[in-house]
Parts: sequence; structure tokens; C-alpha cells
Amino acid sequence: MGHDEYQVHEAKILTPSFIVLLTLTLIGFALIALRFIKGIGAVSNMSDGYPWGIWITYDVATGTAIACGGYAMAILIYIRNRMHYHPMIRSAILTSMFGYGLAGFSVMVDVGRPWNAYNFFVPSKWQVNSAMFEVAVCVMAYTTVLIMEFLPAILTTLEKTEWKTLQHMLDLVYGRLGMERPERIGDRLDKVKELAAWARPRLDKVLIFIIVLGITLPTMHQSSLGSLLLIASTKLHPLWHTGFLPLLFLINCMYIGYSIAILESVLSCYAFKRPFETKELSGLARIIPFLTVIWLCVVIGDLAWRGQLGKALSFDFYSRFFLLEFCLIACGSLLLFSKRKRESVRWLFVSAALIVLGGALYRFNVYLIGFNPGKGWHYFPALAEVMITVGIVAFEILGYQVLVKILPVLPKLHTREQQAAGHPMGEKA
Repeated sequence: MGHDEYQVHEAKILTPSFIVLLTLTLIGFALIALRFIKGIGAVSNMSDGYPWGIWITYDVATGTAIACGGYAMAILIYIRNRMHYHPMIRSAILTSMFGYGLAGFSVMVDVGRPWNAYNFFVPSKWQVNSAMFEVAVCVMAYTTVLIMEFLPAILTTLEKTEWKTLQHMLDLVYGRLGMERPERIGDRLDKVKELAAWARPRLDKVLIFIIVLGITLPTMHQSSLGSLLLIASTKLHPLWHTGFLPLLFLINCMYIGYSIAILESVLSCYAFKRPFETKELSGLARIIPFLTVIWLCVVIGDLAWRGQLGKALSFDFYSRFFLLEFCLIACGSLLLFSKRKRESVRWLFVSAALIVLGGALYRFNVYLIGFNPGKGWHYFPALAEVMITVGIVAFEILGYQVLVKILPVLPKLHTREQQAAGHPMGEKA
């Protein structure tokens, strides 16, 4: 693997955005602690009619789709052999790792009896015919795979770290305490460096098999997230309940994955004052419209086949959300059919944002807005529910912001001109 394709973004960690994100994270995790102390009813408006709220709807159903940048990029690089996109894979994997890891964590917050979670690891308790079981297994396995895919960045850093600097810092700390640094600490640091140098080339040899798993697992569980709602034929509105739900969810995660890769690249380049990767992003943008067109055709064809086109144009509560989702995706896709707009950073950002919003709204529509358990049941998220989700998202952004500053994650800038370049947002706009 080309470890020289990546670099550390050398910048301060303690910035105003760091403080804001840390504050939101602490608020969210404090509310999570309250949930485990006083019970789920203390922070949530969920009920027997609405057994899941925005935690599952966003953190799992929608959040895992937004975290599919690594999956989408892996397909492009390793299956379609577009290796010139390889420098972008590590940042996409990092985003996916946080997204999937926190999705699994949020499930533990949502479960009514979390102390029974150990049953999942008891084979005799498994329900292998359950789509939910498949989602849980695949999400856990894929999170592990993402960690293994990201491990080379950690090993490279450990291997190249100048331990004398760290030892000097430890000497200062022990000196302030009036103590002498034990020699065994230095020996252990040397052993860690030797272990990293030994492990990295061996991991590189088996990484291709890990990547294959990383492509297979999301294909399974993203379609299964759609399968979960197949059984809710009387509760999910006809605009969204269809036998094509598994296919629609799979295609949906792919175009969201490519779009989020564009957003992540543009935002990180803007925030870190790096030159925009316009050429690479323009190439990604060429793929997205074909995926969205297939998705939109399946949606329209299915509605026509089931005789539901009239409900789509009835302009009632459900129809408005359906049309909003449809228009966001369609408008974002139309922009990307234009070569001039694909070469504009501003239009790339706008179109990708529209598609991500539309694709995310589709999953919200299926899991929450279009879900009606019957008369007498109502749900609107409590402020604590919203703040827990905000805290989890803030922690994800915070983790990304910190790790790119201590590990080689971002694509390497090879020329002095690139390194000195700013971020002219108006370039080619």
C-alpha cells in the first residue's frame, strides 16, 4: 500500500471548533449517563407504538448510509481499479469507522434492557432468520474491518515517531513530580516501535482480504436495513412500502457514500486551508447521477406498477415529504450532469449536499415519518433525544478533526505550490 500518499495535517488541536464540539459531546454523553441511571423514559418520548425514534432512524438507518464513503470509495478503487483515487480512501475509511462505531454504540443507548445485550454473543440465542440479526452482525463485523483497514495509519505513525521527543516530555513530567523516569518506559516505547515496524508490512499483505470483507459486509446489511420494514406492510405508508426496499436502500447508500466523500473533501480542504481536489471530486461526481437515475426510475416504476402515483401527487402530509425527498435527489443529480458544474467546487458542494439531504430524508421517511403504528400513537423527539444525537455526531467530527492532526490521513501535498495554496472558494465557481 502507498503509505507515502498520506500526510499529517500539522495544526493546533485546541481550536474554537474543538471547544464547541467537545462541549456538545459532553452534553450528549451526560444525557446518555442520565438515560442509564434513570431509564430510557427520562430522556426519550419513545413508546410501545414507536419503539424507535431518531436514535435508530438517524444513528443507525441514516448514519450508516452517511458513513458509507469508505464502502463506495473501496468499490471504485479496488473493483473498478481507479487507483488514482487511492489517496482519498483513508479519510473516507476514518469517517466510516466513526459512523459505524457510533451507530453500534447508539443501539446500546436505544435498547430498553441493555443488561441483556450479552445474549447477542450466545449462539443459542441467535435468530438467524432475522434481518435485524444480520444487520447487527454485519455492523459489528464491518466496524472491526474498518478499524483494521485504518490500522496502517496508526502503525506508520508509531513506526516513524521520534521517541526521544516523547521521552523528553516524560522526563519533564516526572521532574515536575520530583521523580525520576523509570528506564523501563523507554524500553517499552522502543518495543512498541519495533512491533509496529514488524506488523505493518505483514498487515499490508493481508489487507486485500480485509478490503474484500469491507465491500461485502455493507452490501449485506444496507439491503437488510430495507428488509426490516418489509414486514410493516400495514404501518408503513404505501409511498415507501415496497418489495424493492432492499434494493433501494443499497443504491441509496452508494450515492450517499460518493456524495459524502465529496462533502468531506471540500469541507476538510476549506477548514484546513488545503487546495481543493477538484479533479478527483469531478470524477466522483460523474458516477453519482447514474446511481440516482437508477434509483429514481425504480421508485417511479414501482409506484406506477402498484398504482400509487396518485398518492405521490396528492400533496398531503406524506406526499409533501415524498416530493421533497424526490426533488432534492433529482435536482442534485441534474446539476452533476453538467460538466461545467462538476468542475466547480461550489456546485460540487451544493449538489452533493442536496443528494445527501434527499437520501437521508428518504431513510427518515421510511423509518419514522412514513411509519404509522395506528390511532392514538404519536411521537416527536424529546430535547434530550436530539441532544444525545447531536453529541454523538459532534464526537464523530471531533474525533476526525483530532486524528487527521496526529495521523497520516489526508492526501499528501506533493509540490510547494500545493502546500502554499489557500482555498479560493470562488475558483471555477
